[in-house]
Amino acid sequence: MGHRKKHAPRHGSLAFLPRKRAVQIKGRVRHWLDSLDEIKFLGFAGFKAGMTHITYIEDQKNSPYYGKELMKPVTIIEVPPLILIGIRVYNEDEYGKYIIGELYTHEFNNYLSRKINLPNLEKKETKDNKKEILKALNKTSEIRGIFQTQPYKTSIPRKKPDIIEIKINSINQPKDEFNFTYKNLGKEIKARDVLTEGELVDVIAVTKGKGFQGPVKRFGIKILTRKNSKIKRAVACIGPWHPARVLYTVPRAGQLGFHQRTEYHKRIMQIGENEEEINPKGGFIRYGKIRGDYILLLGSIPGPKKRLVRIRKTIRPSRSFILNTPEITFISRESQQRK
Repeated sequence: MGHRKKHAPRHGSLAFLPRKRAVQIKGRVRHWLDSLDEIKFLGFAGFKAGMTHITYIEDQKNSPYYGKELMKPVTIIEVPPLILIGIRVYNEDEYGKYIIGELYTHEFNNYLSRKINLPNLEKKETKDNKKEILKALNKTSEIRGIFQTQPYKTSIPRKKPDIIEIKINSINQPKDEFNFTYKNLGKEIKARDVLTEGELVDVIAVTKGKGFQGPVKRFGIKILTRKNSKIKRAVACIGPWHPARVLYTVPRAGQLGFHQRTEYHKRIMQIGENEEEINPKGGFIRYGKIRGDYILLLGSIPGPKKRLVRIRKTIRPSRSFILNTPEITFISRESQQRK
């Protein structure tokens, strides 16, 4: 028999290189989709509390389980209201986006001083800034709200808020969008004001950090035989003579986890206001009890408990998806109990 060529699929995906630590723990939204007919913010944020399971009636006609009762895992995200503390306006030219102006509310939350040095704003300055921004608005203008999270309204043992930007949908009426945002300046925005039950959203979060790990755990390579010299949990041949360097495709030790990841098409099964309907006895393990609004998302999401999770309107709308309010028949409150 002639020489048979061995086929060995590579270990580990190259889709997420470089695998280095995320710059910030709160996640960053790089893209927004304008797909609404009404003026609305395009995202929200909350804190991951844990998982449980539900039973619901499948309402998608293209599913083979249409009309049947299914049991599926869900993730619970606690979503205390966000406070709109500012407005930031961008214009765009051939070089990209640039900021043309900002406005801030006069009623800052006391917890915010833990995060930033608060400016001394006068109402006269705010009026002048508003006039300047309205003059500079054009067709390319993009309005974003600057929001403050409220972790002190949850069971998370921290007071310092996160500051995030959320875009408002653009329907080519920048003045109307600006006026809408200006009316809500300093007010609380709830999850139900932005999201609807049954819709598909994208979830952006930073995954669990696992530190510096070897290539067996990081890429799933094979452990070598005991007779192999010097190494067992490493790549035996790290490359050819030429090019005389180690290629980036070779599995090597390094950072595993704490990477920003985006998961698409997570369905909102419920937006709840009554925490008693969801809290297990003693609260969620390593989180505590939910104290206010919450969202049930179908499936799992990146990150450990207590981590901030960014939610945005999906940027890949599914044509076959039918927007309905899910009919939930049962929510388990036993999944999180200590045994």
